[in-house]
Amino acid sequence: MWISCLLAFISSACTLVIEIIAGRIMAPYIGVSLYTWTSIIGVVLAGISGGNFFGGFVADRYASRRTLGLIFMAGGVASLGILVITHAIVGTTFGLSFLPRIVVYVTAIFFLPSFVLGMVSPVVVRLALANLEHSGHTVGTIYAFSTIGSIVGTFLTGFYLISWLGTRTIVWLVAIILLVTGIILAAADAPRRKGALVSTALALVIFAAVAVRWAAGHYVAPCDIESNYYCIRVLETSQSGHAARMLMLDRLVHSFVVPDDPFALDYGYERAYLNLTQAHATGRSPMDTLFIGAGGYSFPRYIEAAYPSSTIDVVEIDPAVIAVARERLGLSTASRIRSFNRDARVFLMEWTDPKKYDFIYGDAFNDLSVPYHLTTVEFNRIIASRLKANGIYLSNIIDKFEGGEFLKAEANALRAVFPHVYIFGRSDSFQPFDRNTYVLLASRAPLNRTALDAITSRDEPSLRTTPLSVDRFNAYVTSGRAITLTDDFVPVDQLLAKLFVERGN
Repeated sequence: MWISCLLAFISSACTLVIEIIAGRIMAPYIGVSLYTWTSIIGVVLAGISGGNFFGGFVADRYASRRTLGLIFMAGGVASLGILVITHAIVGTTFGLSFLPRIVVYVTAIFFLPSFVLGMVSPVVVRLALANLEHSGHTVGTIYAFSTIGSIVGTFLTGFYLISWLGTRTIVWLVAIILLVTGIILAAADAPRRKGALVSTALALVIFAAVAVRWAAGHYVAPCDIESNYYCIRVLETSQSGHAARMLMLDRLVHSFVVPDDPFALDYGYERAYLNLTQAHATGRSPMDTLFIGAGGYSFPRYIEAAYPSSTIDVVEIDPAVIAVARERLGLSTASRIRSFNRDARVFLMEWTDPKKYDFIYGDAFNDLSVPYHLTTVEFNRIIASRLKANGIYLSNIIDKFEGGEFLKAEANALRAVFPHVYIFGRSDSFQPFDRNTYVLLASRAPLNRTALDAITSRDEPSLRTTPLSVDRFNAYVTSGRAITLTDDFVPVDQLLAKLFVERGN
């Protein structure tokens, strides 16, 4: 029976490996959100369920080692198809809005391998039931090993394989394991060995064809680095007439960086951060700053250059982002910037240094993928405890002003902690059209509007950092659902659902 347990272990482990890497494979194309993972989990479960059902019919009529071998070989081919189908369909809209397109992508890419691997368990159980008197023990043991395989596949992939190998190499590893297992099983069935040769040869031809394309540079991930958190790309571009580099995390352009010029800040929310920092920096020397999320280190590098006596701490969850900033984005190894590889909330709760900050800058929200635990009233209390008496917290938010719900919910979560909260946009960004990036400011002290107006008066009207008026702000944050985000109630993805539905790319 140990062979049956091993086969159940292998198929379940491979299924969960595929499920875990599915999120990373899809991230550069559709981002990482509740909707992405809901689609992945639902499609994989549907595939397993359908495979179990159909596998039961196969087990009753054709149960043999050869049949099981063919299923494993088919699973290998279907797994390798993840590379081919991903390459073929991503970027095609199918005439669908963004949300249903997520479901279509995930179904097309991951349903078939889940379905084929779902067929394994019924056939394995059927072959193992030689003695019905011990059928309960047999079935229970096989399913226990199947579950153990799922657990091993989950932890091995999440903790090690993605960072060691990258998603595409993992697909190859899974496909080869399934193919080799299938060939061994088919070859072990001596009476049917000749018939299995044709299937084996066909599978090998398919593998060889994909391998040739792979060697030619096809089916590779659109990343420079695949970390445990992001698909990281650095692209050459230009900014204000200067050679620049663009940092992309998954599908979001996160930063534009001119490696030789830390003062080159043309990205929307960074200009707002710059204006608001200048307006409130007077009298703060030395200035203590903390960044939640590093991005391309563009603004931390600006602070280092513009305020030489300042201290700069950066909490960045992904060490690969820091490595890329040092290697390609101009972050010097001699920089005064201190970087900490931690989740920001855990870091702030556990860090024993009593240091307080003049400015805390939020830059951890990745497109429409928002770490919800950094949006709540409870988190804002942690932020407040780390700010000086007149310290300022700045955070950038992507949303629609009219019709969106996340911006106002986050504003309400800040209002529950800070007496002074403001929403900033660029010129006409408070109009009811497409999504924009907004900046929230929270403090115990009021906005220095005189200083801000003096600074922004030098900018073109269309580029000015403009606060929402007090009357409009009060009406805005109390309109609609008027949710306040807390640890017990933080439906961030649902609040951003309208953006997902309306998104066109």
